[in-house]
Amino acid sequence: MSEATTPGAQGDSGFELGTDGPLVIAVGVDGSESSWRAAAYAAGLARRQHALLAVVYVQPWMAMAAGLGTDVRSVTSEIADELVAEIREAVERVKDIYTIRWKFLTRHGDAYTELAKAADELGADAVVVGASQQAGHRLVGSVAMRLVRSGRWPVTVVP
Repeated sequence: MSEATTPGAQGDSGFELGTDGPLVIAVGVDGSESSWRAAAYAAGLARRQHALLAVVYVQPWMAMAAGLGTDVRSVTSEIADELVAEIREAVERVKDIYTIRWKFLTRHGDAYTELAKAADELGADAVVVGASQQAGHRLVGSVAMRLVRSGRWPVTVVP
């Protein structure tokens, strides 16, 4: 290797401009206060890093409700529509200040499984979720803890 191409040589800082930092940040939202805080945190990170913000809502599949004849899919679809409307409204409010590239994905099933699949499919460099406020999650593990334990991406848990 010649001296001119050695990293750290005069005129070569060893960094590749434009390739540092995350390219895709996935954030899980479910309409809870902590998930909105996670979305706000992830949006700020995506803005500063010029990354794509992938907002993922997982529609729960409730076997019990389905067995009773309740139309769970239409209810959770309405929630997804409301989430998209709130996100669009927030993006519209700040569009003159800064821009955020984002996309919204809706999945059906277990929140951990579907969020992990979405992050893998998107090639996410980081995952952001809100902390669970449910007491039962201390025993069986929250979505956030399951994501952290998987060790597949850096995970930020926002309180």
